[in-house]
Amino acid sequence: MSFFDKIFGGKDASSEQKSFWKKIESEEDLKKAIEHSFQNKIAIFKHSTSCFISKTVLRNFEKELENLEQTTDLYFLDLLAYRPISNKIAEDLGVTHQSPQLIVVENGKAINNASHQDISVEQIL
Repeated sequence: MSFFDKIFGGKDASSEQKSFWKKIESEEDLKKAIEHSFQNKIAIFKHSTSCFISKTVLRNFEKELENLEQTTDLYFLDLLAYRPISNKIAEDLGVTHQSPQLIVVENGKAINNASHQDISVEQIL
């Protein structure tokens, strides 16, 4: 990994995904996540793997999460690889698409969302 990749989040850095994320890679995964929101609040992080800002926001959010006792289940969507699912999230939850974006869902409805530097663990507490 080059010096610039370490600073700016090169390909190797984005492939290291924290263990607390549950991936959404299909409409079935999304359906299960939304169903789970009826038992426990969930958060969906929509991430653009080619965007420096998105990588920085993701890294900062993950650092915040490391020191937090988690009660919210966290889902991760690579919106470049799964753009149709990202569009479905926006349509089904009535939330305008952003990238990066954190959407908090409870009882099948979006109760909070933030994008870019507004993303913080405060949204999931």
